[in-house]
Amino acid sequence: MTFTPSKLNTFTFFKLPAAWFTGVRVEALEDHRAITRVTHRWVNQNPFNSMFWAVQGMAAELATGVLVMSHIKSSGKAVSMLVLNNKASFSKKAKGTIRFTCEDGEKLAGVMEEVLRSSEGQTCWMRATGRDESGDVVSVFDFEWTLRKK
Repeated sequence: MTFTPSKLNTFTFFKLPAAWFTGVRVEALEDHRAITRVTHRWVNQNPFNSMFWAVQGMAAELATGVLVMSHIKSSGKAVSMLVLNNKASFSKKAKGTIRFTCEDGEKLAGVMEEVLRSSEGQTCWMRATGRDESGDVVSVFDFEWTLRKK
C-alpha cells in the first residue's frame, strides 16, 4: 500500500478513532515532510474556548508518526516504532485551523539507515510545529521515537 493522505485518514478512522473524531487529518505526506491539520470545534475545545492541548498533541504526533511509518514501509523491513518521550510548548490560543508540520524526514532517514544496519534500537527526536491560519506558531511538540528492527 502506498501511503496517501486519503489512505492515512481512513487508517486513522479505524485505528485512531479519538484523533479522527476530534478532526485530526493528514493533509500532505512527502519523503521529508508531513502536514496534519485540525480545526477548532466544539468537540475538541477546552473551557477557555480554544483547542484542547491533547488534540493538538494527537495532530502533532501524527505528523511525526506518518513520516516514521512511511520510512519503515519504504525500507521493506519489519521495524517497531514507539514514542519514548515528548515535550510541548504553547505560545498562543489555538483557534481556527491549525496545521502541524514536521520536516525531519532527512534526519529520520539517517536514523533508519542505522536501525537497518544494526540490531540495536535507535532514537530520533522529531518536531511538529503548529501554526494557525495567520501563520503564527501556537504550539511546538517534540517526540522522541524509538525504532528497532524486529
